[in-house]
Amino acid sequence: MSGAKNNATSPSFLSDKSAKVFVAGHRGLVGSAIVRKLHALGFTSLVLRTHAELDLTCQADVESFFAAEKPQFLILAAAKVGGIHANNTYPADFIAVNLQIQTNVIDAAYRFGVKKLLFLGSSCIYPKFAPQPIPENALLTGPLEPTNEWYAIAKIAGIKMCQAYRIQYSWDAISGMPTNLYGPHDNFHPENSHVLPALMRRFHEAKVKGAEEVVVWGTGSPLREFLHVDDLADGVVFMMDSYSGLEHVNVGSGKEVTIKELAELVKEVVGFEGRLVWDSTKPDGTPRKLMDSSKLAGLGWTPKISLKDGLVDTYSWYLENVKQ
Repeated sequence: MSGAKNNATSPSFLSDKSAKVFVAGHRGLVGSAIVRKLHALGFTSLVLRTHAELDLTCQADVESFFAAEKPQFLILAAAKVGGIHANNTYPADFIAVNLQIQTNVIDAAYRFGVKKLLFLGSSCIYPKFAPQPIPENALLTGPLEPTNEWYAIAKIAGIKMCQAYRIQYSWDAISGMPTNLYGPHDNFHPENSHVLPALMRRFHEAKVKGAEEVVVWGTGSPLREFLHVDDLADGVVFMMDSYSGLEHVNVGSGKEVTIKELAELVKEVVGFEGRLVWDSTKPDGTPRKLMDSSKLAGLGWTPKISLKDGLVDTYSWYLENVKQ
C-alpha cells in the first residue's frame, strides 16, 4: 500500500489553528459539540460534509474527497447509532454501515497524508460482565452484550484498525471511548431515545399537560455515568493535542448517579411539580455501568461540567429546538 510518510507522533494539534480539520459526522450529538469547541478555540479551516454531500460508505466518494481536500487532522465521529430495538431490527445495517465508514475513512486518511486521526467508539465495546469500573484492558476479555454486539464488533474493529495502521505504518491513529453522553442535539424521540433525554421529554410533557404523576420503569437503583458532550469535545481536543499511544482511552465523568437520583434531578430542572412513581414490576437493567477514566486523568484531563449544570443547558436547548 502506498501512503504518506507519517510519524507516529504528530506536531501539536493546537499549534496551528489554520490547519484543515475534517470532523466526520459533524451534525450528530458528538460531532456538533466538537465543531462548537474547535470554532471556540479559533480553528478557521474546518472541513465539514453532510451525508448528502459525502456518503462515507462509498469508497470511491471518500477517495475523491480526500484527494481533493487533503485534511491534516481527522476526528471520526460519524457512525450509525441506535437503541436496543434498532440494533435488534437492523443488525446487518449496524455492522455493515459502521465497518464501511471506518474502513473507508481510516484507510483513505492514511493514504492521503492525514497527520493524526482520532476514532471515537462507545462503552458498549466492553464485555457484558466486565469489572466495574471498566478499565481499557477489559476489551476482548469476555462475551459482549447480545443486544448491541453488531455495533460493538464494528467499533472494536475500528480500534484494532487504528492500532494496526500505527504498528505497520507508524501512523498517529488513536481511539477514544466515551461513556453515556448527553447534551444539545441529543435524540429526544419518544420511542428510541436513551434514558436521560427520555426522562427529560417525559417530565416536560407531563408539566405541559399538568399531569399528577410520571411513572418510570424499575426501582431507580441502577448506577450510571453521564458525560456532557461539551466535556467530551474538550477531551477530544486534549487527546488530539496530547495523546499518542496504541491503547484506546476511556473518556468518562468518573461520577456515578442512580437512575432515581437522575430522575429527581431532571424533574427539578424541568420544573415538574407532580409525583415520581417507580414501577418495580419492570426490569432495572444492568446494576452498575461505570468506566475507569483514570488513564485520561493521569494524562491531565478531567471533565468540568456538573450533571446539574449540564441538565440545565440541555433542557434550554430542548425547549428551543425540539418540536413540542
